[in-house]
Amino acid sequence: MSVSVDAKAGAPQVLAGRLHDPAYRGFASDNYAGAHPEIIEAVQAANEGHVTAYGEDVYSAALQEVIRSHFGTTATAYPVFNGTGANVLALQALLPRWGAVICAATAHINTDENGAPERIGGIKLLPIPTPDGKLTPELIDAEAWGWGDEHRAQPLAVSITQPTELGTCYTPEEIQRIAEHVHAKGMKLHLDGARLANAAAHLGVPLQAFTTDVGVDVLSFGGTKNGLLFGEAVIWLNPQSDPGMSYLRKMNMQLASKMRFVSAQMAALLTDGLWLRSASHANEMAQRLSEGISAINGVSLTQATQSNGVFAVLPPGAAAKVRESFRFYDWDQARGEVRWMCSWDTTETDVQSLLAAVEAAVGSPASQPSDSEKAFDR
Repeated sequence: MSVSVDAKAGAPQVLAGRLHDPAYRGFASDNYAGAHPEIIEAVQAANEGHVTAYGEDVYSAALQEVIRSHFGTTATAYPVFNGTGANVLALQALLPRWGAVICAATAHINTDENGAPERIGGIKLLPIPTPDGKLTPELIDAEAWGWGDEHRAQPLAVSITQPTELGTCYTPEEIQRIAEHVHAKGMKLHLDGARLANAAAHLGVPLQAFTTDVGVDVLSFGGTKNGLLFGEAVIWLNPQSDPGMSYLRKMNMQLASKMRFVSAQMAALLTDGLWLRSASHANEMAQRLSEGISAINGVSLTQATQSNGVFAVLPPGAAAKVRESFRFYDWDQARGEVRWMCSWDTTETDVQSLLAAVEAAVGSPASQPSDSEKAFDR
């Protein structure tokens, strides 16, 4: 890249090239990865000529058909800009002003959205600690009470994350059990599916099998973490409970004027298996990383690797040394727990390089994993 300085304004101006090093690799988030080439092609195809705005376009219409092929004939998709917007919009649509949402304490809506569900959506969150990020009917009942008490925000919905923030996955049977439990109490079920494709890849079942078919009412479907430039969708699975999503989306500043660019990306992702290929690859790289990490003395996995995230505890000072080569996040700094995320474009070379950096930082040669570690990894 070359840069010049405007003599009059004194401002640097980029003349050619890129501003980043394309050889840089990281494990901090699957958001770091670029867009898949097939997604770029879809955007380019949608970019020619003039197309009707605000979702009244052929790409957004085509997306509805694609969504129904994956989630059932009653599903309706509402493309939005980002995951936080999708979650706030979905939860706000589920609840009256006095409603509350039960969620895991580790849920993204509770820990990583800067209070947006509560500040913007006006929704009280009722978080519950869990060992693996997963809720159960028994855990839900810790906060599912107080209906009719005007002094308590009314627990009228449950939000689960699939995969969870700890990378673990609910089985279809577990979600169905939750859905039946909360519906029996007059509550609704929201699913935060920022990495839903990774869960499907792990479970080996269609998307509909652990959403529509098991009683989920509404879900936030993620695309950015699986190769999109930007864009998510709120997918309403139960049309009888749709309270007016078109109006709420506009009110929540999530209505894209040039919606065709979100719709075209998502349609391309969900056509010809791109969503599953990309997610399966990310999961596979995470599994390779998990197996390699478990073989390094002094490093221990903290969660089963069931999607594209690996959680491990490093010895004191080791994380800082590894960060000299790779960026990643602390998960629980007090105990030395870190998180590594793999992406649709993570390579085996990337994984091997990270493993080498961890081994060098720990200062201990790799060993064969014990039988218990092997069992855990499965």
